[in-house]
Amino acid sequence: MTRWNATVLLALALLASPAFLFGQQQEEVEWSIESLSKKAGSEPAYDYTSGIVVASNGVLVKYGGVVLTADTVAVQLATGEAIADGDVRIQQADQLWASQHINYNFKTHQIEAKQFRTGTPPIYASGAGLFGDMTNRSYTATNALLTTDDVAKPGIKLRAKKIVIIPGKRIIAYHATLYMGEVPVFYFPYYSHELGPKSNNFNFTPGYRSLYGPFILGRYTWYYNDELDGVLHLDYREKRGPGVGPDVNYNFGRWGEGTFKYYYTHDDAPNTDDLGVNIPENRQRVWFSYQANPATNLYLKSLVRYESDLAVTRDFFEREYLANPQPNTFVEANKFWQNFSVDAYVQPQVNGFLETVERLPDVRLTGYRQQLGDSPVYYESETSAGYYRRSFAENSGIYGAPPGLDYEAGRADTFHQLLLPQTFFGWLNVTPRVGGRLTYYSAATGPGATTDEETRGVFNTGAEVSFKASRLWSGVQNQLFEIDGLRHIIEPSANYVFVPSPSTPPDQLPRFDYELPSLRLLPIEYPEYNAIDSIDSQNVIRWGLRNKLQTKREDKVVNVVNWDVYTDWRLHPQAGQTTFADLYSDLAVRPWSWLTLESLVRYDINDRLLRMSYTTLAFQPSPAWTWRLGQYYLRDDFSSSPTALGEGNNAYTSTLYYRLNEDWGLRMAHYFDARTGRLLQQSYTAYRDLRSWTAALSFVVRNNSNGPQDYGVAFTFSLKAYPHFGLGTDSAGAYSLLGL
Repeated sequence: MTRWNATVLLALALLASPAFLFGQQQEEVEWSIESLSKKAGSEPAYDYTSGIVVASNGVLVKYGGVVLTADTVAVQLATGEAIADGDVRIQQADQLWASQHINYNFKTHQIEAKQFRTGTPPIYASGAGLFGDMTNRSYTATNALLTTDDVAKPGIKLRAKKIVIIPGKRIIAYHATLYMGEVPVFYFPYYSHELGPKSNNFNFTPGYRSLYGPFILGRYTWYYNDELDGVLHLDYREKRGPGVGPDVNYNFGRWGEGTFKYYYTHDDAPNTDDLGVNIPENRQRVWFSYQANPATNLYLKSLVRYESDLAVTRDFFEREYLANPQPNTFVEANKFWQNFSVDAYVQPQVNGFLETVERLPDVRLTGYRQQLGDSPVYYESETSAGYYRRSFAENSGIYGAPPGLDYEAGRADTFHQLLLPQTFFGWLNVTPRVGGRLTYYSAATGPGATTDEETRGVFNTGAEVSFKASRLWSGVQNQLFEIDGLRHIIEPSANYVFVPSPSTPPDQLPRFDYELPSLRLLPIEYPEYNAIDSIDSQNVIRWGLRNKLQTKREDKVVNVVNWDVYTDWRLHPQAGQTTFADLYSDLAVRPWSWLTLESLVRYDINDRLLRMSYTTLAFQPSPAWTWRLGQYYLRDDFSSSPTALGEGNNAYTSTLYYRLNEDWGLRMAHYFDARTGRLLQQSYTAYRDLRSWTAALSFVVRNNSNGPQDYGVAFTFSLKAYPHFGLGTDSAGAYSLLGL
C-alpha cells in the first residue's frame, strides 16, 4: 500500500501553486490519499499543471473528517472537488453515502449523484437525482425510498417523490406512500422524521374489545431535547368515544425530573360495569411526578394522582390499576446527615372516593443507630410531629365507612432506645435493648371525633439472640444437579419484646397510624413497628430459623436452597390472640439453573389449617421456551379483627412462551379460579419477527364473576428501531399488547 501524505502533496503543490500552499497552511487540514492495491502503477499520480491527484484500483481519501473509498478517484486539491467511480462510499460524521458515481466537494460537502444509498441507523434511504444544497446544509433526492430495514429488499418502506435529508437532524418526505412488502397501505402528503437515538415516531394499536367495540389507540412519541420529551395519546373506542392526552417527561438535572400525564375521554357508556354508583361521562385523570437532588443529601419527591371517578384508571389504564388500585398523593423532602435525617411529608386527600389519612404535614427526625462515644452502648431515636385528618371515602357503597365519620387532631411523638450488642464465645450475638416513647394528642375535632387531649407513655425492652454456623464440603461434585462443592449455613434467632400496658389504651386515642391487613407477619420491634396509635402491651418471642445450601455455578455462588421459617410465641396474648401466631415459611429452591421453585406458606398452628400459600414454578430449559406455573390459596377470614383478610382465593396461573423459529413465537396465559371452577382469563399471542419490525396478534377472554364476558383482540406492531414496549413489558399480562 502506498500513502501520499500531506507533506509530499504540499511539496508538489508548492512547485505548482504558491497560492494553494498559502491556503493549505491557513486551514492546516491534512490530505491523505492511499492506494488500496499493491499492483504496480496503482500509486496516486499528481498532475502539476491542473493540481489534480488521480488514483485507481481501489483508493482511500481522507480530508477534514470525511472518508471516501472508490475504485477510481480524481481530486482537485485546491478546490476540494472529487469525482469518484465504482463502489463509492463516503463517510461524513454518522452519515454514509454509497453510489457507483459521485461528484463530491470535500471542502463545501456538496454532493451530486444520479443513484445513491445513504443511512444513519436506524433510517436508510436510496433514490435518484441526489443534490447537496450547502446553503441550507441539506440534500435533496427524487424518487426516493426510506426504510429501517438495512437489506436489499426491505419488508417495510416509504416511497416518496422527493426527500430532503438534513444529516444528523431530519429526513423530510413529500408525497410518500407506506408499503408493507409490495402492498401500499398508507399515503403521506408530507412526512418528517427525526434522526438519532431520540426520534419522533407514531405507533398504533388497532383491535376490538367487547367493552369498547372496535378501537384504535394511537401514540405519537416526540423528543424536543435531552430535557423534554413525551407521548401524545390519540385514541378512539367505538362504544366509549374518543380519548386524548399528553405525557410530558422533563429532566432538569439537579433541579429535578419527572412526568406530567393528562388524559380525557368523553365516555359514551360510562356505566358499562354496574358498580352501584353513577359514573360521569366526562372522565379524566392527572398524574404528576417530581424528584430532585438539588443539594448534597437533599432529596425532594412529589406525586399527584387525581382521578375523576373510582373506575377511570381501571377502564382505560388497566396496567396502572392492577399495580396500584388506590393511588395516593404526597410531597416529601428528605435531608440526610451521617447519623440523622429529617423528613417532611404532606399527604392530602385528592380523590374523595378513597379513604385517606391526610398529613398536613408530618415532620420526622430520625436518629440512626450510632455508638455513644467509646462506650459499647448504641443509641437510636425517632421523633415526629404533625397534624392529621382521617378522611373516609365519600361513597360508602364502594369503599370505607359511612360518611360523616371524619376526625382530625395534632400529634407529637418521640421514641428513644439504647442497645448493647455483645458477642459471646466468638459466635453468639446478643443485643439487649431498652427504650421509651412519649406521645401527645390534641383533642380530636370533626363529626367522627370521640377523643380528648391525651398524653401517652410507653416503655419497651427486650433482646435479640442469634448465631450463624456453616460447614463446607468442597469435594462434592454432581454433574446432574450442577453441584460444584456445597456449603450449608444455618442461622437460628430469637427476638424477645416486652411492652407493659401503655399509660393510655389505644381505644382512647385517634387512629391515624394503625395496623392494616397483611399476608406477612407484622414487625414486633420498635421503630420497625410503626402503627403508633395502635401500640398495646406485648410479651412475645419471635423465633426464626434460616437454612442456606450453596454451590458454585459458572464461577458464581448460588443458593440451591434458601429456607426461612419463623413464628411468634405470645407469652401473654392480647384479647383475640392465640398463644402462637401463624407459622410462616419462605422457601426458594434452584435444583438446576433452568428450574426455580418459590413458596410462601402461612400455617395456623392452633387450628392446624393452611391460611395462605403462594407457589411458583419457573422452567427455562432453553432460550426457545419458558413456562411459569403459579398457585395462590388464601383461606376466608371474616373475623372481627381489624387485620382480617376477608374473602379468600384459590387460583392457578400458567404462562407459556414458545419460540417456534427465528420468525415466530407464541405466548399463552391462563388464570383459573378453583373455587368457582371457571377459567377467569385466557390470553393468546402470536409474535412475528419481520426483520426491521415486529408484530403481535393477541386474543383475550375474561369470564367476570360479576358482569358479562369480556373479550378482545388487538394487533400490535412496532419498528425495532423505535419499540412500542420495553423489553419484557408483556411478561406480566396481555394488557400491554391490548394497549391497556
